[in-house]
Amino acid sequence: MDRHSHTYRHSYPYLIDSGTPLTYDPIYKDKKHPSVTVTKKRSVDDLEEADLRGKRVLVRVELNDSSEIPATAPTIQYLINHRARVILCGHLGGHGDEVTPSSLRDVTPVLSQVIGTTVVMASGCIGEEVEEMVAALQDGDIVLLENVRMYKEEVENGHCFAEKLASLADLYVNDAFQTTSLAHTSTLGVTKFLRPAVAGLTMKKELDYLVGVASHPSRPFAAIVGGSKLSSKWELIEALLDKVDILLLGGEMIFTFYKAQGCSVGSSLVEEHMFDLAMSILKKAKDKKVELIIPNDVLISRLNTRDTEIKQVSVHSIPNGWRGVDIGSCTIYMYACHLAVAKTILWIGAMGASNISIGTEAVAKLLAELSDKGATTVVAEGVSIASLERLGVADKMSHISRGGVTTTALLQGSSLPSLLALDDAV
Repeated sequence: MDRHSHTYRHSYPYLIDSGTPLTYDPIYKDKKHPSVTVTKKRSVDDLEEADLRGKRVLVRVELNDSSEIPATAPTIQYLINHRARVILCGHLGGHGDEVTPSSLRDVTPVLSQVIGTTVVMASGCIGEEVEEMVAALQDGDIVLLENVRMYKEEVENGHCFAEKLASLADLYVNDAFQTTSLAHTSTLGVTKFLRPAVAGLTMKKELDYLVGVASHPSRPFAAIVGGSKLSSKWELIEALLDKVDILLLGGEMIFTFYKAQGCSVGSSLVEEHMFDLAMSILKKAKDKKVELIIPNDVLISRLNTRDTEIKQVSVHSIPNGWRGVDIGSCTIYMYACHLAVAKTILWIGAMGASNISIGTEAVAKLLAELSDKGATTVVAEGVSIASLERLGVADKMSHISRGGVTTTALLQGSSLPSLLALDDAV
């Protein structure tokens, strides 16, 4: 029996015994956590009907991946239901000199099907022809502007381009959460000319969950962080140590922690330049009285061979020529024990190597069960939404963030210029 007094099903270590009441450890209640100040933003559903009816609304949407298109529907449908004239603006590729932006023409029929009404395609983003098309819009009509990244001024946040783009509309809605870290024309520049400038419904949901997790989670608050490299996650881990009660680490980055402490990890992925930082994280967790959990067993495979044999071993028993690729069943059981008391759980990053999904799937099933028991579960960057859907647990999660690195930046307290530019809530 562990310190939280739980009983678990040993045949399926990621399943919590439904008949066992969970015990809240009072140490969490007494812990001091720095507050995170994130200004609440005004959203499109805060506007009066008179603000929308007959008005031309420039809406920045996320179209860079076909899986993201359905997320645009709630805001667009809300606007057309309120008889607004909708001007959609988005991008597809084209961020960087080596990337050629693609036309959004093929996106138009997909959008029309998702929204349930006809979307017409413009030949560009600015110019006389576009202005005439926008002027001809009737209440409830929708036009999709061409890929905004076909204009070099977009990434440069050009003043003249911003003014011309903004002149098409009466107000602005940003529903592309992933782009809020970018100081581009369609995400930042137009806000200098358009007011109101508010968040869309999809962005509102992202902010409600992520700001809630960062600022005022129900406790105990647990975070699960995975990934291959500590160098890409250390800032997030440092930030979370100021917020969480329990921190569980997984993914290939765990071997850097073990190697930093003098343990042999065979041929596992290790970042030697991160040793001092790894030790600093361990110390900070102890100083902050955060329960830091690192796997005690792992799955390993042979290095640089066609042999697909997988073994489960203790983290202290990885032979040379073998590489750690995933968390083991004992670790999954240990995760279940610690997460059982959590009221809020944040999960960022896969538990294994890119071609190994055993640990990630086990954690997904665990979080689905804990969601059913009332925990708030937020899944973010690094965990495949497709894999959650394949397992049939995506709809079990309280929220699945599509923000990618923007989600991580928000949780770390990094500046998101295009988010800051939106109107503050009254």
